[in-house]
Amino acid sequence: MALSAELLQRLHRIHRQLSDLRERQEKGPRQVKAREANSAKLDVELAASQETVKQTKALSDRKQLDLKSNESRIADWQVKLNSCSNNKEYQTMTDQIAAATMAGSVLADEILETMERIDQLEAVVVEVKERLAAGKTELSKFRDVVAQEGQLIAADIARLEGELGDAEKNLPADFREDYRRVIRGKGADGMAKMEDGVCEGCGKQVTLNMQNHLLMGKPVFCTACGRLLYAGER
Repeated sequence: MALSAELLQRLHRIHRQLSDLRERQEKGPRQVKAREANSAKLDVELAASQETVKQTKALSDRKQLDLKSNESRIADWQVKLNSCSNNKEYQTMTDQIAAATMAGSVLADEILETMERIDQLEAVVVEVKERLAAGKTELSKFRDVVAQEGQLIAADIARLEGELGDAEKNLPADFREDYRRVIRGKGADGMAKMEDGVCEGCGKQVTLNMQNHLLMGKPVFCTACGRLLYAGER
């Protein structure tokens, strides 16, 4: 039984369609995983931003306690200032008050800067939350789309696999193992059309003897790339 170019061309078409569908079938879940990874990164980013706000607020609280403590010391020293027994003691107390007042001024500036920093950090938290919420909404919608497309693709694959099985029944029995071997090894790339004496798979010239074998319906494999060849339309 001779190999017809029409049968091989049909087989090649089905294999290419199946290859494309299977690639799409695998691509969707990969894209879902990539979006899930991005969402997980935003979760981590949000937690880190919130922790930074928490730590900065704690720092601000400590500085405010230090400021109150410093102000309390200054108030005590000012009361004691009037009870100093001599000029030296008075001067020492005055110097302490001046130094504490300067330190309090610096601390107050630091508190103000810290509070401004907290406002900035909280704005970042809000922005990350918004991105995370939008990302999760998009992820949910994308999962649904991938699931729906996956069902359609699975149905197309099942249909084409049925067509492939029917077409393969028309292959000569003594050739089926060679055909299966090349398909197992190369998939859809295991076949190629010969056009104008050239293998379209690798671009190499096909010998005249091999071209004649193709015209006679004999199985021919490209000597350069190993693809199963079939003649193009004449």
